[in-house]
Amino acid sequence: MRLSFIGMSGTGKSHWSSRLVEQGYKRFCCDDLIEQRLQPELTTPEGTMISMGEWMGFPYEAHYPEREAKYLGYEVEILTEILNHIEANPNHNRNIIIDTTGSVIYMETDLLERLQRLTTIVYLDTPLAVQERMRSAYCTNPAPVVWRDKFNQQPNETHEAALARCYPDLLASRTHEYKKWADITLDYHLLRQPAFGVDDFLNEISNVYTVVEKAL
Repeated sequence: MRLSFIGMSGTGKSHWSSRLVEQGYKRFCCDDLIEQRLQPELTTPEGTMISMGEWMGFPYEAHYPEREAKYLGYEVEILTEILNHIEANPNHNRNIIIDTTGSVIYMETDLLERLQRLTTIVYLDTPLAVQERMRSAYCTNPAPVVWRDKFNQQPNETHEAALARCYPDLLASRTHEYKKWADITLDYHLLRQPAFGVDDFLNEISNVYTVVEKAL
């Protein structure tokens, strides 16, 4: 099967895509590939590395819009290259997993349509009950989050208060887009049951959706 995982950071995309590697899948991790291209900018003058989240920063910081745009530009390049690779190697791409970024839904429609045509898109759901925990984790240890137009700060509002107010709107807008593009939606709590393993994961996909080998 050729699969793509979509969803917010922290929903388990990297965990399950890594588990599929153990089953013989070839994995493309978009965040890792973006990080490779950003490596010169992630290296401090002292030679140490900072995370992509530290580099991108928060949406209220002056450098954020430029870095958000650069991140998205690399994301377009990398996703295009992955899909080109799949189309160019039809006989070597039977079991592939694309671990997309949380911002994949901001790609141009034609690129998302290619992703949907060439792979089965699996959305790892984010229930309301865990969204506050995700916001707290983002504020404490920021991942590179693309906000687009979903952040605004009101007069006399602190940065923290603005993030707390806007983060649910960001998740709601993304959830709508994730569900729009997904072939399959997998339940957050199901994936976290102690006995739930990679075979169960693959069976769940087969049970929910009959995966048709999509034509190249």
